[in-house]
Amino acid sequence: MAGTVLFFVFAGFAIACALSTVYHRNPLYSAVSLIGVFISLSCIYVTLAAPFIAAVQILIYAGAIMVLVIFVIMLLNLDEEKPYRRLNYLYALGGFLGIVLLAQTFFVFVAVNKTPKHTVAQDETVGKTLSIGANMYTEYLLPVEIVGVLLLMAIIGGVILVRRLNQPELELVVHNESEKRHFEQ
Repeated sequence: MAGTVLFFVFAGFAIACALSTVYHRNPLYSAVSLIGVFISLSCIYVTLAAPFIAAVQILIYAGAIMVLVIFVIMLLNLDEEKPYRRLNYLYALGGFLGIVLLAQTFFVFVAVNKTPKHTVAQDETVGKTLSIGANMYTEYLLPVEIVGVLLLMAIIGGVILVRRLNQPELELVVHNESEKRHFEQ
């Protein structure tokens, strides 16, 4: 009975924070509301007897990823609309790195399919950290690698958005025609 009541309390808090995330115009307030969603989901995981997933939810999502999101929101100057130049050689470099990524994905896919599958009684290992780690790096290695690459792409995208490619230009002010001719030569 108490577990059901706690579930509905935390679910209601998660829904309220999610609505607050969508409602606010300020992206910083929305990010803080999203942290509330992650914390309430972690509490729901605790009520469902999954403490490892609850801890990961707090450490990874509410901690590390939301800190990155808040830093990007604070670093971006959304008022200034400055176009940025693309460097042409990056297309070739990106194509090469994409081919390397596809080769790595194929290698991981083949390696995972060749590993023997071990069967353990389901009720003994559910939620245990050892079984989660063993499955993560044997059977589910490809999705873990894909998530790592997606996070790397998000970091690179944040760096590109924050970079200031257009430096302020100095403007020359001349007071008479003789100075203007002197600077034009």
